[in-house]
Amino acid sequence: MAVFTPRGQAFNRTRQLPLAKALAVAGTHWTRLRGLLGISAADFGDGCGLWIVPCRGVHTLGMAFPIDVLYLDGADTVVHLERELRPWRLAPIRLEAASVLELPCHAIVETGTAVGDKIDITLSPGVRGVR
Repeated sequence: MAVFTPRGQAFNRTRQLPLAKALAVAGTHWTRLRGLLGISAADFGDGCGLWIVPCRGVHTLGMAFPIDVLYLDGADTVVHLERELRPWRLAPIRLEAASVLELPCHAIVETGTAVGDKIDITLSPGVRGVR
């Protein structure tokens, strides 16, 4: 991922499958606002992810490729998901969400991730100021 440095991993504990082995974190006002803008589909391939925290909804304005989106509550349980969110779209706001995990398109289907799944977010040592 050209703009973000991977800072952790995301693992679907319910399905026992990795979601993102190269997880970047958008935890500041600027990084949340920027999101995946400036990233190409090639730079955001299998194994990549962006965890936006705090977050209750996202958009794909200005993006050039679709993404999958998992909305997580404060316990990192999936409360809503958006498959193949195309560019120039507004995803719904979910008040029960505390964060959002953006993944490459088709990650939801390929991993069988569903509402109610528990997601483990593991951050590299030294990553602070998130949550």
